[in-house]
Amino acid sequence: MRLMHRLAAVLATAAVLTTSCGGRTVRTTISDPTTVDISQLWIEPHDIETRDLFAGPDAGIAAPDAATQFTFVRADQSGYSPGYDVKDANGLEWSVKLGPEAQPEVVSSRILWAIGFHQVPTYYLATWTLVGGPGGNPGPARFRPESPGQKVVGEWSWYENQFVGTGPFKGLVVANLLLNNWDWKTSNNKIYDVTGSDGVTRRYVVRDLGASLGKTAFPTALKWLPVRGFGQGSRNDLEGFESQRFILGVEGTRVLFDYQGIHEKLVDTITPRDVVWASELLARLSDEQLHDAFRAGGYGQEQATRYVAKIRSKIAEGLALKTAS
Repeated sequence: MRLMHRLAAVLATAAVLTTSCGGRTVRTTISDPTTVDISQLWIEPHDIETRDLFAGPDAGIAAPDAATQFTFVRADQSGYSPGYDVKDANGLEWSVKLGPEAQPEVVSSRILWAIGFHQVPTYYLATWTLVGGPGGNPGPARFRPESPGQKVVGEWSWYENQFVGTGPFKGLVVANLLLNNWDWKTSNNKIYDVTGSDGVTRRYVVRDLGASLGKTAFPTALKWLPVRGFGQGSRNDLEGFESQRFILGVEGTRVLFDYQGIHEKLVDTITPRDVVWASELLARLSDEQLHDAFRAGGYGQEQATRYVAKIRSKIAEGLALKTAS
């Protein structure tokens, strides 16, 4: 009986998650599309060719110093990768992520920022010192500042938001497909209120991009239970990233991506024009800029060169759809 109760609980949970992932429709949350403030999601990057992808987005905060000591505040076991909340010598709190997601998050964040999407600063430290808690050098990590001028006020869904149907939103989907970021859960998408000299502005951010720069996968179990818990790919996997194509073809207005996962309904909304839009933005980035993004993520020259070559080939696949758009 106990086993039957457990099985029933698992199936009930799976049914809920199936509705929230594979069974969802993609729809806008606003009745009048002309009232959408697209600047909350994307601002056209007129300076894209000169953006510094090593430094990344500027929030008025200096990058963390590996020579300083960070004080343990609390452990964070909430996601795939373990981490800590720490404070630096100035009292600024940082979210620290360890493990294989640290490097690709820094790189992917910079690339999305470079083509106009809002991002919060992220940095990679290969070595650093923790005081308190476990202490010592916990290992390579992603550092993200908890800026007092940027406050998280909510989360947003890929399936229901005011930007659905707009070019920039669909371009954002394309960019994440190109980077093989497959972890599209709502809790990774944050709404920020940013306080500046002109008052408070709202920004929609795709955060926690660590499940990228690998290969998507579709475990057999997902055919029956399309839920996130079974895993949908690898992280920080150069060989996997190189082995997967970007676009397989076009059927009418539908682009056939080399994508395996539970978000086909979202992916199926993308047209050739959307792919070209994102690819043209990415094509404006120089090899030097892309290498700078990987250098910021702590990758060696050989790894970076291979990643950049694959990204270039994917951009070329996207640009090749001009005749279909």
